[in-house]
Amino acid sequence: QVQLVESGGGTVQPGGSLTLSCAASGSISRISFMAWYRQAPGEKRELVAQIFSRSGTTNYADSVKGRFTISRNNINNMLYLHMDGLNAGDTGVYYCNAFDLKDFWGQGIQVTVSS
Repeated sequence: QVQLVESGGGTVQPGGSLTLSCAASGSISRISFMAWYRQAPGEKRELVAQIFSRSGTTNYADSVKGRFTISRNNINNMLYLHMDGLNAGDTGVYYCNAFDLKDFWGQGIQVTVSS
């Protein structure tokens, strides 16, 4: 089992920045990749960014390329999402995800971009 706990959400003005953190614990040694997803009201959950454990390769949704950066600290088992140039379309609940033969999810954290 893998436990994931997100932090760092909140309300930010358009054009602002925010960094989300995800603390991973449990059986984390076999995690293939970790990712951030988000879900806007009335919309389905979508992949924002992912990072592969062995290679460090990252992938991003087209809507966030050049603005968001995913990173991982394997020493303290943390996953981060640094977000720049936030706009209203980035509003939603952000979920930390880890995959080890199956998906594990955090509880989600709200990010609101509003003036």
